[in-house]
Amino acid sequence: MQRRYITVDVFTDRAFGGNPLAVVLDAEGLSTEQMQAIATEFNYSETTFVLPPADKANDANVRIFTVRSELPFAGHPNVGTAFVLATRAAQAPARLKFEEKAGLVPVEIQTAQGKVVGSEFAAPKPLSKGATVDAKEAAAILSLSAADIRIDRHPPMIASVGLPFLIVEIGSRDAVKRAKPDATAFWKTFPAVGADAVYFYTRDVPAAEQPLDLQARMFHPGSAGLSEDPATGSATGAAAAFLADLDAVSDGEVKLRIGQGFDMGRPSLLLTRAIKKGGAVVSTHVGGNCVQIMEGMLRA
Repeated sequence: MQRRYITVDVFTDRAFGGNPLAVVLDAEGLSTEQMQAIATEFNYSETTFVLPPADKANDANVRIFTVRSELPFAGHPNVGTAFVLATRAAQAPARLKFEEKAGLVPVEIQTAQGKVVGSEFAAPKPLSKGATVDAKEAAAILSLSAADIRIDRHPPMIASVGLPFLIVEIGSRDAVKRAKPDATAFWKTFPAVGADAVYFYTRDVPAAEQPLDLQARMFHPGSAGLSEDPATGSATGAAAAFLADLDAVSDGEVKLRIGQGFDMGRPSLLLTRAIKKGGAVVSTHVGGNCVQIMEGMLRA
């Protein structure tokens, strides 16, 4: 059977930036094994499969696969899938609601001059914080020294709004550029802390990269050892919620403009906002632009 697919670059306004995503539109009838095989064939960080919703009040059931396994939730797949569905609609919806393994994920559609340009998802889970990691251990994972790790605002810590990540603040943009994943240190630390990826950022953003508030990178296990993502919505959401929780704002929005992928040649811009009430983060949102790249048919 032939099934339609579209690929998009997510969190960018130009082709060949951001994070690629494949969206399979006619996924009904595919087995889990077939979906996994298709995701492996695309070899992108994630591939999504659009299915009819279990509840007609929702817009779609979306399943998300890496090249290795299915995920309960991920950020850039939601942004890209919503963009694809909105651009194919006779009239672009204001919002979509996806059923996913992690729960319901609402996605707001973003337009400019009457054209769909991107979307913004709301994280499916409230902020949760887990274990802390010693600065020396975090530094070893990134092939840096303990002096490169900032701990005055927070120690390296696990945070999640759907998927858990180790969040690490780095003191300088130079150190972020120099970082490389150390597999031995990575696997020594991560099985014990309840996460399998590290998201690290710096507030030291040079003038040439303004008006960003943060520059970030993310290392995770991939198909060939440890890999890097050019734009990671779920990790960015966890970091945005975590940093908003630390912010002095008690009621209102805490917004961040976060760059990722710059050191991979795939610059990405992720726009976040965390809403606080009574000092607590009550919702976290991550959005950005998308660009369609390819469209075609696959046989499965």
